Amino acid sequence: MRDSQKDKTTFKEAPFLVIKGFLMGSADIVPGVSGGTMALILGIYERLLNAIKSVNGPFLKAFFSFKWKTAFRELHIKFLIFLFGGIFVALAFFTKVVPLQIYMFTHPEIVYGLFFGLILGSIYILYKTLNEISWQEILMSVVGIGIGLWVVSLVPADTPENPAFVFLSGMISICAMILPGISGSYLLLIMRKYDYLLSNIGMIGGSETMDGIIGLLPFLLGAVVGLAAFSRFLSWLLGKYHSQTISVLIGFLIGSLFVIWPYQNREFVEQVRDTEEIEYTSERAQELMSSEINENLPEYQRLGKIINPDAQFDEFKKVEVETVKKKMIKSNPFLPGISENSDPETNVWGGVIGILIGMMMVGGLDYLREKS
Repeated sequence: MRDSQKDKTTFKEAPFLVIKGFLMGSADIVPGVSGGTMALILGIYERLLNAIKSVNGPFLKAFFSFKWKTAFRELHIKFLIFLFGGIFVALAFFTKVVPLQIYMFTHPEIVYGLFFGLILGSIYILYKTLNEISWQEILMSVVGIGIGLWVVSLVPADTPENPAFVFLSGMISICAMILPGISGSYLLLIMRKYDYLLSNIGMIGGSETMDGIIGLLPFLLGAVVGLAAFSRFLSWLLGKYHSQTISVLIGFLIGSLFVIWPYQNREFVEQVRDTEEIEYTSERAQELMSSEINENLPEYQRLGKIINPDAQFDEFKKVEVETVKKKMIKSNPFLPGISENSDPETNVWGGVIGILIGMMMVGGLDYLREKS
């Protein structure tokens, strides 16, 4: 692969790069789907690696010497601004406007089916890009499948939330996010930092904006360090062993289908994230008492114990309100109506429709890429 020395991005293609960034950001939110997969489908993968590599020694030297005009001539600034602008719009949109993490709980078959179809279609398209398929490519694909299955079979474990571990999580997950088939979101789930990251993103724009930024800072610093190092290694692999590297990436994609299969028995653990005391007679407490709690959500509130139950009047009582978060700890795929562990309440057609839409989207994206 030949490196692009200068940023050839034009303002004419800005809307398309923003849309592609939006699709990458959307993919990164779902555990099991990689933004790198989407970049590969959209035909901007190697260009993305070159843009990341433009943050190099000459850029840093000029930047910290306050020669910013010289520094930004080295950087693929327009490409990165347009693409990452779309990524951040997707993160904001799917955490605030259309909370995708909620639909993953309420309509899992449709959401996972959509991304299953996207990955399934992209596997076929990537195989088409190989000039030839020899025993080396087949072997590398098998190796990729093995690694992919190993990663997605890991069980999430308890991890600390101190800045050092959040920094490490940023390094590891960002490498996976630009690596097709290995989901950075899933690795965050394994490291128990997926909800942590989305929660901090969700704080931005409200009264807890500063807390959200402080919580994200170690992650962002780790992401920058990991991105700078890993992108160069991956770019070297693609340049020297292009077909073999693509074959491994295809194997990653095939292995990741296991966790994206829309029909799964998913096991969750509930954790009380926050507890606060409110007046027993308050409107909020009465609403929680009278309404049915929807526990089929990633986060919900419920009433806890009454603080002073022996008080003579309700006006003197207080009650705890618990904020409960659900985290997936295990998933077992099944074939609807066939497997013994098949769930009779599964939305079978929702999964089928999601898969078909995902495959059609990939076909459309590939058609647009060939015409551009």
